[in-house]
Amino acid sequence: MMNIEIGKKALVTTSEWFYAPDGAVYRAVFGTVRGVMSAAETLGIKPKAGDASWFLEIGNMTIAGCQIKYAIRTDKCNDSVASGWSASAEGGFKSYMHPCSIYFADGEGA
Repeated sequence: MMNIEIGKKALVTTSEWFYAPDGAVYRAVFGTVRGVMSAAETLGIKPKAGDASWFLEIGNMTIAGCQIKYAIRTDKCNDSVASGWSASAEGGFKSYMHPCSIYFADGEGA
């Protein structure tokens, strides 16, 4: 079993789409885990009950713990273009390509 560890790489999916520092929208982050911090350490304030109480620092991103859906310890992550599809009665099946929805927080590819 591979645990998520500080200093090791991980792939983390979030429950919502987010804007990354590059201005694009993503649904997952891949990078080096830098720490798990309390809200007070991360924000400088103590949140009230019901607010995010902890944060994950991964690469150049900080993610609220309540937004983390899945996390996996891995050294590699595929940054290739993903494909999608759509269909309509008029046009039939149509194939299209869309960019990768994983943000590489260490500033590197796979």
